[in-house]
Amino acid sequence: MKKDIFNGIFVFAFGFASQIAQAQENTYLSNLGLAPTGSNPVGIDSWLAAGVYTGSNANGYLLNSVQLAITDASGNPNGFAVMIYANDGNHGGENPGIRLGTLSGSLNPATSGIYTYTPASNITLLPSTQYYIVLTAGATIVNGAYYWSFTSTSSYQPGDSWVASVTLSSSDGSSSSWTRLGSYPLYDFSQFSLNATPVPEPSVSEMLLSFGGILLLGFGRWKTKAVQ
Repeated sequence: MKKDIFNGIFVFAFGFASQIAQAQENTYLSNLGLAPTGSNPVGIDSWLAAGVYTGSNANGYLLNSVQLAITDASGNPNGFAVMIYANDGNHGGENPGIRLGTLSGSLNPATSGIYTYTPASNITLLPSTQYYIVLTAGATIVNGAYYWSFTSTSSYQPGDSWVASVTLSSSDGSSSSWTRLGSYPLYDFSQFSLNATPVPEPSVSEMLLSFGGILLLGFGRWKTKAVQ
């Protein structure tokens, strides 16, 4: 019976995963089309974080990719890393807190360009919640730094009520040491785009099909025992 229930749950999960696969990927935030006004260094002693507030889709969003506008590096940097962080509830939710995952992509974006980073495993973003795109690297900036370009406008062409916030900087990435870059009204807004797929609600027909599969599997198991 346990095996039947497991199989039924698999049928339900497979059907729901199929719905996600059919959902459309969207670019919810992007300011890559704007002219940069500067760039900020990325190093082991210069962490950067761009905050994003997700939209209102009830079941959240499956993160697909992040694209970053990077300018030429200086010196001999190494160990570039792009991560997704949840907000830090212990400090008013205004700073990066817990790392949710590291994105895969170039570990050495030393030349100017747009670089794409994707999750190594699924990262689901909750609705109406703040997250952070966090960058760091393996060398101190005096020895070599990567550079993340920024603009002085907060226009990210948002979709579905998504919002991006000012860039934060930290010397060590700890949750209590982040500060805003720039000054009012010309804060630094890092240049990136974020692509995600809205997680759909299971349709009534999908749920009936899935639970029907559970009942059929259970009935088949019972019938087999009855024959024996």
